Amino acid sequence: MTTDESRTGVWAIVPAAGRGTRFGGAHPKQYAQVAGSPLIRHTLEALLSNPGVRGAVVVLAADDPLWPGWDEIAGKALLRCTGGESRADSVLAGLLALPDEVRADDFVLVHDAARPNLRQDDLTALIERGRNDPVGAILAAPVRDTLKRAGNDGGIDRTEPRERLWRALTPQLFRRLQLTRALEAASEAGIAVTDEAMAMERQGMRPLLVEGDEDNFKITTASDLARFEFALSRRQEEIRA
Repeated sequence: MTTDESRTGVWAIVPAAGRGTRFGGAHPKQYAQVAGSPLIRHTLEALLSNPGVRGAVVVLAADDPLWPGWDEIAGKALLRCTGGESRADSVLAGLLALPDEVRADDFVLVHDAARPNLRQDDLTALIERGRNDPVGAILAAPVRDTLKRAGNDGGIDRTEPRERLWRALTPQLFRRLQLTRALEAASEAGIAVTDEAMAMERQGMRPLLVEGDEDNFKITTASDLARFEFALSRRQEEIRA
């Protein structure tokens, strides 16, 4: 990494304190083995191999016995801290654990531990475009399917227009202090935000949508894991070819 990149790169927070109950299995999904490494290793490598990212904080459960103890990946610092009961609590813990070099107005990435299939060009575009926006930005994918509104009896009430609808992905990029205040405000109001952008929206802010590839999917089931294994094997075959 060049001196300029070290000064301008962003830090990432990876909340990994969840249990992943929908995934099943003996261990949380972030520790499922893929190609000889835990899933979370693939996610961290996708983040830290990008020249625009200079380090990461992994937020773990208090009683996590499975963390391998990495303190560096791709030559970049990897810190860890203990998370909370909710995603917002864990992200707040990660924001507090950032090194002193990260200033209040510096941008910070938040990325799901279970999204290992992140494309480098999408991450680069998010960082470049998000840092030029007054609020920040998220990766997202336009909704392409037909959406139905269900009634209480399970029947279709109506078809919802999909124009201007997007599926939120991660990473999401915001300034450290603004994100901290937004998450704290949501917590104080008793609002369970499902992503960081939702907390920012509650503060009247309008994050930028940066289109990302739909292959940046979140692994929640065993079939999702198989899908990632296939994508990874194809990528490795292309490299060998």
